[in-house]
Amino acid sequence: MLVAPSILSADFGNLARDVKAICDSGCDLVHVDVMDGHFVPNLTLGPVVVSAVAKAATKPLDVHLMVENNTFFVDLFAPLKPGYITFHMEEEKNPHRLVQYIRELGIKPGVVLNPHTPAESVEYLLADLDMVLVMSVNPGFGGQKFIPNIVEKIKRLAALRDKINPKCLIEIDGGVNADNIEMLRDAGVDVCVAGSYVFKHESYKTAIENLKV
Repeated sequence: MLVAPSILSADFGNLARDVKAICDSGCDLVHVDVMDGHFVPNLTLGPVVVSAVAKAATKPLDVHLMVENNTFFVDLFAPLKPGYITFHMEEEKNPHRLVQYIRELGIKPGVVLNPHTPAESVEYLLADLDMVLVMSVNPGFGGQKFIPNIVEKIKRLAALRDKINPKCLIEIDGGVNADNIEMLRDAGVDVCVAGSYVFKHESYKTAIENLKV
């Protein structure tokens, strides 16, 4: 299991310190939640702050766009050369075109599915994706509880992925912790996003190790 701590739960007064600490503690990606106050009711990180995160990070950034006007935000963050940029299927009229554009920028593209969005909605995109991020909470805020019926959705997505594009990673975001990580691995998850679990743990290293099942 790859672990991508979400900096939404970090101490923003000591953001560079926390980013360096999770990288030193063995995380695989640094998950960056970008919210515009329109697609979701919260407003989070702009390129100036994320640029500081990129300078402190020794692991690739995993930028999750929860925004309207995806292409505008892709262009904002592309100069920081994140490892991945993922965007919500629900907000994009031409997802295939945007996937191709992200790849042309030298970044691995992915799409995000809200809890209500079926796994089958990405079937005809899977061949061109490096990641599918499945939301196991409603997007917009950290610290929410895991939605249990998402496990069945992950299994359906994993079956499609294995048939069409086995190299595409399945990422999970929302309510992930040591109690449900093995169940998620068994369902087909490759990458877990964990915010509260990592940053509220007394040891980032222990928390990350607990998720690497």
